[in-house]
Amino acid sequence: MVPHRLNDLCRIVADHSTGRVVGEIHGDPEVEVTGIADNSSQVSAGDLFVCISGTQHDGHDFASAALSSGALALLVERLLPLECPQILVSDTRLCVGEFAAALYGHPGDSLLLVGVTGTNGKTTTAQLIAAILGAAGHRVRTLGTLSQAMTTPEAIVLQSQFATWRNEGCDAVVMEVSSHALALHRVNGLRFSLAVFTNLGRDHLDLHLSMEAYFRAKARLFTPELSDQAVINTTDLYGALLVDSSDIPVRAIDQDRLREVRVQAGEITGWWADTEIKVPLGGHTNVANVAAALEVADLLGISPEVASQGLREMSPIPGRFEVVRLDESQRISAPTVIVDFAHTPEGLEELLSSARALDGCEQIVLVFGCGGDRDREKRPRMGGVAVAGADRVVVTSDNPRTEDPALICAEVISGIDEEGISRVVIELDRRNAIATAVKMAGPMDVVLIAGKGHERTQSIGNEVLAFSDAEVVRDVLRNSQEADS
Repeated sequence: MVPHRLNDLCRIVADHSTGRVVGEIHGDPEVEVTGIADNSSQVSAGDLFVCISGTQHDGHDFASAALSSGALALLVERLLPLECPQILVSDTRLCVGEFAAALYGHPGDSLLLVGVTGTNGKTTTAQLIAAILGAAGHRVRTLGTLSQAMTTPEAIVLQSQFATWRNEGCDAVVMEVSSHALALHRVNGLRFSLAVFTNLGRDHLDLHLSMEAYFRAKARLFTPELSDQAVINTTDLYGALLVDSSDIPVRAIDQDRLREVRVQAGEITGWWADTEIKVPLGGHTNVANVAAALEVADLLGISPEVASQGLREMSPIPGRFEVVRLDESQRISAPTVIVDFAHTPEGLEELLSSARALDGCEQIVLVFGCGGDRDREKRPRMGGVAVAGADRVVVTSDNPRTEDPALICAEVISGIDEEGISRVVIELDRRNAIATAVKMAGPMDVVLIAGKGHERTQSIGNEVLAFSDAEVVRDVLRNSQEADS
């Protein structure tokens, strides 16, 4: 991080943001800051401390503590009665990304940035694009739900990570951009070479309150301030609306360009232009994600042959239509078990549809739950979708957090009619629920474990416990095999 005097820092921010962010310095403009922080407990000597007004805490209340820890100046929304230089801005949350980018030397400007947003398919699409970029010779990194707890980190953490990657020789980043990150301006200070929209379904309404507000948050990525061009799924209603409202060049995802598609449990094959495509990823829902990645490759000037190589050589994506088995010794009598992150009504519906379309699938046994301390209104809808698409359903705990798992399940069950309820079992212990579902299933059946995907923990109360759906499935299959021996 390069030290900056306050007057130089404000000038750089104003220039880089083309005048959208202007800071008014009160106090000595020659003070030199060497870092930036927005948490008083993480301040280092020489930092600029950013006072962010949050929903639970106001950073202005911690300014004095930050100064005591070595901060030399403050970024504020209102002047404070403290003896230190202060940069006054209209909205510190809006500005923090720009100031962090300036202090880290605008690392994003040195990178090919591809941002992927949408309710479902972000992780898969990002991984597909990264595989293609790698085959094209880029030193690529990915950022999203597979790499950290928060899909898109806070602005300062994000700029710090990009600076590290830049210094390591990375020249491309494919990242998931969440609606939280867009609504809370975490990606301000970055400019994406290309933005991708997968779809929009009900999720995160505990933050956005309405689908309209949720859509507006996603749409921020597709503005000239943040992105140069876009690839958008126009078969999605909100994608079509986004095309009409976007002020940047748009390429519609055309799934028809991907021809002769064949989908199996762990593989998608087809033809793109005159090139055969083979991807170690199953599920009809992922065909759109593959098409999106290939459209991105085309826009970036990557040939179909190179794109095909990248997709063919990529590793399966954890928790995304992931077929879980023991090894070649697994008995043929075991059902096909698939772990997936689907945790919205639309995502669950697509997962069930993809499983139903698998060759030889006789029955679907579904295990799922809903997270606690999150959007409660989607729970009955999830229950309705579950019984509409599965033959047997085991309702269980997801990440109940501070809510009572039994009450969460009751809200899920409230969306199931009398006919459907006869095909439902409630088992609050997720490990037992998975074992119950596998025991229910025959060799030609498909067991779907939905909701947690790649996650390796389960949040119950205030505890975070080790828990992996895939590992539990392997234990269950192993125990079943030993019991039959």
